[in-house]
Amino acid sequence: MMQLQKVVEVLEGLAAPALAEDWDNVGLLAGDRGQSVGRAMFTIDLTRAVLTEARQAGVDLIVAYHPPIWDATKRVVAGEGSSPLLYEVIRSGMAIYAMHTALDVVEGGVNDLLAQAVGVARPLPLAERMYGDGRYAKVIVFVPEADAARVSEAMFAAGGGCVGRYDRCSFRGRGVGTFRGGAGTRPAVGRAGRFEQVEEYRLETIVPRGRLGAVVEAMEAAHPYEEVAYDVVSLLEPAASLGLGRFGELAEATAVGTLVERIKKTLKVQAVGLIGPGRGRVRRVAVGAGSCGTLYRDAMARGCDFYLTGELKHHQALEIQERGKMTAVCVGHSNSERLALPVMAKRLRQACKGLDVRVSKKDHDPLLWK
Repeated sequence: MMQLQKVVEVLEGLAAPALAEDWDNVGLLAGDRGQSVGRAMFTIDLTRAVLTEARQAGVDLIVAYHPPIWDATKRVVAGEGSSPLLYEVIRSGMAIYAMHTALDVVEGGVNDLLAQAVGVARPLPLAERMYGDGRYAKVIVFVPEADAARVSEAMFAAGGGCVGRYDRCSFRGRGVGTFRGGAGTRPAVGRAGRFEQVEEYRLETIVPRGRLGAVVEAMEAAHPYEEVAYDVVSLLEPAASLGLGRFGELAEATAVGTLVERIKKTLKVQAVGLIGPGRGRVRRVAVGAGSCGTLYRDAMARGCDFYLTGELKHHQALEIQERGKMTAVCVGHSNSERLALPVMAKRLRQACKGLDVRVSKKDHDPLLWK
């Protein structure tokens, strides 16, 4: 058995929540960080069938690709609201962790695996962007050495400490803090009215602007002092970029029909939706797992001959068809994502020795392809 917080830290290391899109809802969504976890199960979606499977298997942690909690949740009532299974999950003592776009973006994540499955050996981001909205802040706080670990963990859990593909980043330096508490104060160290000198850590960590308020709030809640001394310094973001989707070259030009059959076999799908030229040979290929919005335009701009995705909207498919230069293939939203589950389960299993990690057998695409 492992503490849930320890498993969460490993999952965050595999795909840092700070990499997720701003509109997404990733990370630990339900559960007690102090609870014990002996068995975890990966799934794309949390459905009734998956929940029943998890209960029967004695699962403690469900790692869902799609967040089961999406919209604002004002009440948790069995069978009601936008997350109708949430009550049952919590009542069963299970925790829920979601990865979604953080796993799409991270190196070695869903899109890299999808590109490699198609035959792209060294995929590159299709739509690069700088994470943290182009700006970071540095939070500097002074804390007694005995409390440094607790305060830093609270800041990391709230979204601090992520730099590019690294997380839990901080700098710590020893020093001496001085103060004298006035009338009515209750110092965590020493006595009111007396000049005190305290061994402290200077703790620094990087925080994306969008998570600054949450990190400061978490830091203050975990800090032992009545009055917390801290600084927030604006920084230009480090020059690290990732992005949604991937593109690259096949080892050799391949007939469209051959590539489609390879995709069907690799992703275990019976049929695909094909848009644009259905014949000829292709060399430069792009992929975008799930529903990738306008990424097909990035594929066109990169000079790609072929674009593999989960689904396209009707007007997007029409645009590809009318341009007539790129072949696009849709395999179904979750069918384009599911290949990542056994890979992530293996990585978690290797990082958490003794933890029983499995992939749901009841999780499947809601569409039947015939």
